[in-house]
Amino acid sequence: MKTERCYISGVMVFRKAADADVPAITAILKMAVKQMLAEGKQQWNESYPNEIHVRADIDKGVGYVLERDKEIVAYAAVVFDGEPAYDSLDGKWLSDEKYVVVHRMAVSQTMKGKGLGCAFMQTIEEYARSLGVKSFRIDTNFDNFAMLALLDKLDFTYCGEIQYESGSRKAFEKLIV
Repeated sequence: MKTERCYISGVMVFRKAADADVPAITAILKMAVKQMLAEGKQQWNESYPNEIHVRADIDKGVGYVLERDKEIVAYAAVVFDGEPAYDSLDGKWLSDEKYVVVHRMAVSQTMKGKGLGCAFMQTIEEYARSLGVKSFRIDTNFDNFAMLALLDKLDFTYCGEIQYESGSRKAFEKLIV
């Protein structure tokens, strides 16, 4: 099945995050954490993710933002050098290809429901494809229904469970063709 394109209005820019972006990114993450906690979700908490994680992402060159009309509307860590937890998957990956993985993805509360999460994920996929990467992996908590629905919409395949110190996560992969 072919993934449908997400169309949104406005000028969109996908770029590496910079130190000057930290306040806007941190605000987006804080609101996402607040919403998750209000909904009783267990994936993030008051100490994760935070400014320290964002600054570490930027220092490693893996922090990326999506801007719409010059406003930061989404953030994610976009990693190309693997995820150690993925080596112990309880299940089976679709491939052994080099992959991109996304962590700490969040969309601004004021922009939720406008297709930005979908557009951000598709932009990351296109970027990975341009670098010759043939696989896109991601994990999420069992109760992150918005992300689970997005992964389904974007044709990710459930591959099994992985373990972090904070608990197990559902792991997904999509082959990039």
